Amino acid sequence: MTTPAELYETHRELLDRAVAATRSRDYWSAYPESPSKSVYGEEAAPAGEQAFRDQLNGDFEIDLPGVTGSVATERSPYGFELGIRYPTADPAALIAAARAATPAWRAAGPQGRAGVAAEILRRINARSFEFAQAVQHTTGQAFVMAFQAGGPHAQDRGLEAVAAALDATTRGPAEATWTKPQRGGDPLRMTKTATVAGRGVAVVIGCNTFPTWNSYPGIFASLVTGNPVIVKPHPGAVLPLALTVRIAREVLAEAGQSPDLVTLAAESPGDGIAVTLATHPDVRIVDFTGSSDFGNWLEANARQAVVYTEKAGLNTVVVDSTDDYKGLLRNLSFSLSLYSGQMCTTPQNFLVPAGGVRTDAGTRTPEEFAADLSAAVDKLLGDPQRAAGTLGAIVNDGVLSRLTEASGAASVVRPTGEVADPQWPDATIRTPVVVRLDAADDKVYTREWFGPVSFVITTASTAESLEIFVETVRHHGALTASVYSTSPEVIEAARDAALDAGVHLSENLTGGVFVNQTAAFSDLHGTGANPAATAALTDDWFVSGRFFVLQSRRHTELEK
Repeated sequence: MTTPAELYETHRELLDRAVAATRSRDYWSAYPESPSKSVYGEEAAPAGEQAFRDQLNGDFEIDLPGVTGSVATERSPYGFELGIRYPTADPAALIAAARAATPAWRAAGPQGRAGVAAEILRRINARSFEFAQAVQHTTGQAFVMAFQAGGPHAQDRGLEAVAAALDATTRGPAEATWTKPQRGGDPLRMTKTATVAGRGVAVVIGCNTFPTWNSYPGIFASLVTGNPVIVKPHPGAVLPLALTVRIAREVLAEAGQSPDLVTLAAESPGDGIAVTLATHPDVRIVDFTGSSDFGNWLEANARQAVVYTEKAGLNTVVVDSTDDYKGLLRNLSFSLSLYSGQMCTTPQNFLVPAGGVRTDAGTRTPEEFAADLSAAVDKLLGDPQRAAGTLGAIVNDGVLSRLTEASGAASVVRPTGEVADPQWPDATIRTPVVVRLDAADDKVYTREWFGPVSFVITTASTAESLEIFVETVRHHGALTASVYSTSPEVIEAARDAALDAGVHLSENLTGGVFVNQTAAFSDLHGTGANPAATAALTDDWFVSGRFFVLQSRRHTELEK
């Protein structure tokens, strides 16, 4: 057995660097993002694919408390049933087991818990190719993106949460001596001990599109702050989180802790386990990524818990002017196309002044801008192989339904099209649709059109664009915003508008950084300052709501 304290010493250098990275906000990554043989070894890719295929059409081996049956719910967006049968468990049994495991976990202390978490992440990283296969065939992401976003980038986000939680829980001394002078007598002396105690049982409700990237922050922040975690995957994307839970349970058991500190709550669609767990009186933390409707419901009804939600919103681009029009178009066309726009950070609304966009290629009217943006998408996706690798596959019928609805609009500039992938002939792959609207069409563009749907909206002026930006984001939320302008005054106004709206702002992105990508340890994801999320990945509030510091004190005996 390797104790949590020993694991902390093993990973201490890594954890120290991670904490430093969260403070400096410069580039740093613990886990290589390239799926290269030179990085992960000659056999890593074929071994990972084989490990994935060995899981198909069989029972997922994992011991859980309160098992009641099994369920198989996953179908690859690339056209085949996974057929993996996961055990289902009684929610009350999972909660009871989690509570029973808590005292020993609390006693492990912040450093010990961080050491265990770092070891879990180390073992997950070693199996990144297996996770890439699991993410690809549950979310529809193309393989390279599934490897990066579902593997090392998600692992970095998990480690960032570990570092933030470790930093927050060790700022104060675990023990202090208090001495107060007394006139005419010996001073009063007290010894005071401070213990970090978790808030209680945590539930992480996963999403269909980014099961690891969106779930790891909550899982690891809760663990390091002393809380057991029940992981409830989306029925369409169980395998990536089931693998995570199994690895975590193995590490916990080897560290002398109860594996029931991390459990799996698989379900069939419609079973409602998320509601049952999230509203149970013993559940004190809920993490959720997904639809605004259910996120809003959790915020209103899981009253006994602190609720961290990341939902969707109206990601907005204010286009005023640019001195690199080709770079702007390349950047935005990629942002629209990456993973078929199935990212909570993909731009939806492009606000363009009626007087046109001033560019190094001349002034472009809103109609011309929409046509140019559509042409840039066409150019990017002109080669079918490259298109398939960029777009991935449509993850579910909801996305396809919204795409179909938007395609029926009267003012479609760029219709969606089908893309064939010879490797996956049964995959549903679609290119983005671009629709032109006017500012008065707010009933359309204030809806969330999650997927490859974007609107180029004509406004009276850039000033009105900024007003619409603030108004729509304050009421409906957003995770990203962008502005393009050569005017310092417009940039300054956009910064103020973003502060009023409560959203992060990207300015004049024309190179290899895209608005829908955020870097762990540097970029904050979400803000908590608008309706799209209740916290940021990863700020102090994301971890501080998960624990208390409890004090005990006693008189200090004088040395004789």
